[in-house]
Amino acid sequence: MIKRNLPNAITLLNLLGGCCTVVCILYGQFETAFIFYVFSSVTDFLDGAVARALHVKSELGVQLDSLADMVSFGLVPGLIFYSLLEPDAVQELHWAALPGFVVTLFSALRLGKFNLDTRQTDTFLGLPTPACTMFTIGLMLIAHFDSYGLGVWVTQSLFLYACIAVLSFLLISELPMFNLKFRTLQWKGNEIRIIFAVAAAAALFGLREAAFALIIIAYIALSVAIHLFNGKQAS
Repeated sequence: MIKRNLPNAITLLNLLGGCCTVVCILYGQFETAFIFYVFSSVTDFLDGAVARALHVKSELGVQLDSLADMVSFGLVPGLIFYSLLEPDAVQELHWAALPGFVVTLFSALRLGKFNLDTRQTDTFLGLPTPACTMFTIGLMLIAHFDSYGLGVWVTQSLFLYACIAVLSFLLISELPMFNLKFRTLQWKGNEIRIIFAVAAAAALFGLREAAFALIIIAYIALSVAIHLFNGKQAS
């Protein structure tokens, strides 16, 4: 019984981390919010890894995973956009900041489609919700630390509205994107993942909090390049 439910318990930890991230954002504790986001990301990876290692899989686990992701990687990015559009929005409702939650709506749509789509095993179709959240977390950190003087730029309404529109489109698009999760630790079959992971680590070391948004931009660009290259190869 413990073995069977261990992945589900880890999934619930993902949900707990998402709830704590939301609370921290509401109270302006952005550094702590980032820590809880990392906690949710790690547990989101671990639940699947543990399930595969223990050879356990259940329909309940699939549903719990999506429900947890809806908070950690659906509500969280919408709330970040909401807070960036109106820093004092936690005091009262601001209509101009509400479009931030469009990302949350499209995240829900993506998660629902993902559960029904049997094609998304080795690759994703559209931007995964954790990647979308990582991008918005990056914007939050840039604004909070005013990294490289970019804080004023990432809080511009037009820029944020544009990000919301692009991310919402990518979440439900049919654009193939490579899966960042490692099934094995071998080089063969993981070449792109390993190279990208090393490059991402180097970017984090050099740019710190400013790297997160750039990593996702690079992830999207590389996925587009791979898709175009494969299309040319097929033709």
